[in-house]
Amino acid sequence: MAHAKAVDAPSSPGPAERGGGGNPWLVLLAVSLGVIMVMLDGTVVGIANPVIQVELKASLSDLQWVTSGYLLALAVFLITAGKLGDLFGHKRVFLIGVAGFAISSVGIGFSAQLADIIPGLSPVGALIGLRVLQGLFGALLQPAALALLRTAFPGEKLNQAMGAWGAIIGLSSAAGPIVGGLLVEKVSWQSVFFINAPVGVVALIMGFLLIKDNRSQTFARIDWLGVVLLSGAMFSLVWTIIKAPEWGWGDSTTLTFVATFVVLIGAFIFWQSRAKQPLVPLSLFANPSISIGTFLMMMVAFAMFGAMFFLGFFFQGVHGLTPLEAGLRMLPMSAGMIVASPLAGMALSRFGPRLTMAGGLLITAVAMFLMSRLGIDASFIESAIPFVVLAFGLSPVFVGATEIIVGNAPIQLSGVAGGLQQSAMQVGGALGTAILGAVMAGEISDTLPGYLGPAAQAFAPAELEGLEKAAAFGTAPPGLPEQIGDAIHLSFMDGMHLAFLVSTCIAVLTAVLALFVKAGRKTESGPVHVG
Repeated sequence: MAHAKAVDAPSSPGPAERGGGGNPWLVLLAVSLGVIMVMLDGTVVGIANPVIQVELKASLSDLQWVTSGYLLALAVFLITAGKLGDLFGHKRVFLIGVAGFAISSVGIGFSAQLADIIPGLSPVGALIGLRVLQGLFGALLQPAALALLRTAFPGEKLNQAMGAWGAIIGLSSAAGPIVGGLLVEKVSWQSVFFINAPVGVVALIMGFLLIKDNRSQTFARIDWLGVVLLSGAMFSLVWTIIKAPEWGWGDSTTLTFVATFVVLIGAFIFWQSRAKQPLVPLSLFANPSISIGTFLMMMVAFAMFGAMFFLGFFFQGVHGLTPLEAGLRMLPMSAGMIVASPLAGMALSRFGPRLTMAGGLLITAVAMFLMSRLGIDASFIESAIPFVVLAFGLSPVFVGATEIIVGNAPIQLSGVAGGLQQSAMQVGGALGTAILGAVMAGEISDTLPGYLGPAAQAFAPAELEGLEKAAAFGTAPPGLPEQIGDAIHLSFMDGMHLAFLVSTCIAVLTAVLALFVKAGRKTESGPVHVG
């Protein structure tokens, strides 16, 4: 059995390791522009989904794939992408990611035209395929962005940088629903993807001018066997999460993919303990903060992305709001993060991650519970209050988990750590979307016949199943009596309420785990185990 190899880390980062030259805040500005592009895309897709569903005749499964296909590509490739940055330079990988993300976004806008050109390809199929490509390029730029921040800011200032990072992300999230709603309503759903092009161009120019390249002096090659094993394991895991609600959790196909994941992840761990230059040095997880932080990131993404998936349908389907009005309804949460994220960075510096993150998760639980009580005719203020509370709950967790994962990793492994943090978020988001989607669908199936009353007897089983699918969007098919529409809306609300209650329980349980987090030592020097 091979032993871990220790390599002395430099006592202070040299010019080749510094991401931003003279001013690290300029590095923050440059890399934030690239990630803003990704965040804008994430928020506007939720606004555009109902319109995409109508124009492309997409099913709920298709729309889940628009989100889950992107998440799948991210989850499979993030850690490998982080290692590529460590090896070839984070600036280079970041810029490639920005360029590819912008180009694939433009391609999404022309998905209908691509379907006309390529035989057998549907517009929805083209959209999903390009979203997967978008996810691959997003996987390149996100870990590289975090690694550039890690090398630009000394350990004692990393909390401030992460707080500012969170505020910038909050600002882009706040702009997303408004810009997206305005574009969907006044232009087209395609325009919400076209907007990434000018943002990407600005990010490329600033990246070339402001960021200096950096790469690890420790690694000389890629662990290709590790890449294959980890990619196969992550694909099996996320594919199972996405498809299990359709197949059934006890179905033989589901169990086969679960078994494949277990075998591949076991083989990956075995190989990492013996490889001379492993893809993910197992010594990273010797720091409990990195291990617990990764799990916390996964669970908070589960609660957030899984539950938030349905809000666009709530506002546009049940409430009948326009895309712009729906974007304005979701503004308080994103705007709240602009204020909450810097405060979270200050709280982490003063109180440490344990109390700050546990408190944030309890606040998140309160917000999720308040959302589970939203009425079918909730006013702007009634929905704004839990959104603002949620912003002040999520910010300490996102900022804290990112800081303890990336900040506790050696600089030589900053790309891998950034990939690990982002991978945990995407896997958690995929889990939440799939599992809470199944919870919601099950609740709708149970409650819809009761709301229909005697009218349920007039529908054949296939027709009732069609109503259940319509209820998952919160939208009644045209031409049905008002009573049927009311029943669909009420069953949707029951399903959404249950999804938020499940998220509430997850946030409370995760808050207990956060009490075991320690700040750890920001590794600026000392031996780094790479094998």
